[in-house]
Amino acid sequence: MRTAKIPATVITGFLGAGKTTLIRHLLENAGGRRIALIINEFGDLGVDGEVLKGCGIETCTEDDVIELTNGCICCTVADDFVPTMTALLDRAEQPDHIVIETSGLALPQPLVQAFNWPGITERVTVDGVVTVVDAAATAAGLFAHDPAAVDAQRQADPSLDHDSPLEELFEDQLRAADLVVLNKVETLDRAALDGVKATVTAASTARHVVSPEGRLPAHVLLGLGAATETLIATRKSHHELEHADGEEHDHDDFTSFVVEAAAVDDPDAFVTAVTDLVARHDILRLKGFVDVPGKPMRLVVQGVGRRISTGYDRLWQPGERATRLVVIAQSGVDEGAIRAQIAAATGATLPA
Repeated sequence: MRTAKIPATVITGFLGAGKTTLIRHLLENAGGRRIALIINEFGDLGVDGEVLKGCGIETCTEDDVIELTNGCICCTVADDFVPTMTALLDRAEQPDHIVIETSGLALPQPLVQAFNWPGITERVTVDGVVTVVDAAATAAGLFAHDPAAVDAQRQADPSLDHDSPLEELFEDQLRAADLVVLNKVETLDRAALDGVKATVTAASTARHVVSPEGRLPAHVLLGLGAATETLIATRKSHHELEHADGEEHDHDDFTSFVVEAAAVDDPDAFVTAVTDLVARHDILRLKGFVDVPGKPMRLVVQGVGRRISTGYDRLWQPGERATRLVVIAQSGVDEGAIRAQIAAATGATLPA
């Protein structure tokens, strides 16, 4: 009979920061721990879950990967997260550690607060909140389209006295952190990296570490012992600070949809076309699987901003072979045009 609380690590971070890569490396180097994963995919296609299920790690079986695909986990705590956590804790064989990957759009604060719910607080503690930062994107200022212009408008007009939603989200994830992982640092020189560290330090007092390609030892990420659920009330989000009346927050600034397309004969040309598509429509995140004729393995496409990466991860399973992409963008994007351009990139014309 287990008497100690099960530790849980919440891994959060902006879109494309490298959370899934970090988790996969953690699983491959878990030191025999049985780890359960709860993955909050924003959209209808569980890309992150499929990538992690396909890695074949003995201490994290397919049954240990649980996906929540109903949108932002911080908006569905009562409906999705609490029942999922309760069912996990009621299993005959309980995990040694729980890792929760939030959507890139999630506020960590409501999720961490849920660990104080009766029935959960007695059995689980938040070992730590780990915020993964895309250092290259941060250095390029992607968390606001034009921070200087926004700041000038704020000074000139009190009605614009707010940060851009993306910048607020970035800061909220940093405020909640017990550990900040600076990822994707390979292309940065010393001055650029120092600038990223200054940005992080301005928003968070948490310790930060530099991670080459998400490769950190398990002992760096696990065993923080922070009990963050007891501290999170002091790490308020922008929403909590600005709306103390208890109103629920929403994500009307974002939209997510799945595009199904034809097989892709020329992956390089497809990536070029998709990169152009991302630039034209200011797409925040694009990810999914591509069917390449003649290839027995599926091609994973991952994109944040104009940086698109691809790689074959595993064999297609019967009945699943198809090209399907999740697109995450700000509200108001021309969904029809995006669908048409993806179809054109595959050489096929599909209905919207």
